[in-house]
Amino acid sequence: MALILNIDTATETALISLAENDLVLSFAINNDQKDHASFLHPAIQDLFVKTGRTIKEIDAIAVTSGPGSYTGIRVGMASAKGLCYALQKPLITINTLEVIALSSIQKINENALYCPMIDARRMEVFTAVFDKDLIEIVPAQSLILDKSSYQDLIQTNKFYFSGSGAIKIKDVLNHENALIDHEQIRPESMAKLSFNCYDKQIFSDVSYSSPVYLKEFYSVNKGA
Repeated sequence: MALILNIDTATETALISLAENDLVLSFAINNDQKDHASFLHPAIQDLFVKTGRTIKEIDAIAVTSGPGSYTGIRVGMASAKGLCYALQKPLITINTLEVIALSSIQKINENALYCPMIDARRMEVFTAVFDKDLIEIVPAQSLILDKSSYQDLIQTNKFYFSGSGAIKIKDVLNHENALIDHEQIRPESMAKLSFNCYDKQIFSDVSYSSPVYLKEFYSVNKGA
């Protein structure tokens, strides 16, 4: 049995869970993105209180490495890495889009295409396309949505859009195969992916693992 602490603060909704293999023992959610940092560590402590486990019992720590909010990704990655260093436990990194897609796949369970979308401001999203077996059909990318988006695939496939950016598709794509799944990340989905990595001993280097941003972070120097 593997006890895994799962951490996701990459999007508007933060999720942490404690799972035995892929069975979720307890989880906590925070819907206020600006409070993810203050939410995280007290919520982790509460998970161990609720389950009667101790943090020293965990076998690995999993974290979503992006894409998503720059600040949110850094909060999750820093916390996960810090715990891995302190406890000498392996780190598992998971792509946020895969977790969102699997959440829809587990809920809907149809032979269709699944398109997770993370809001990246205006009409831009971080997105990818997967089939029902979570095989990547369109690689992860930063995409500005317009009327040509996914026109080649949606003609012959039922398409489930999900995640914080999914609602934007309604403004550019009017097709009977375009369906919106409003549910966000499910605890069971991240637990399944993290245990799959643990079972296959797919770990990330704690020192060199880096976030998946999909586009460069930059700031404007007003004095320039």
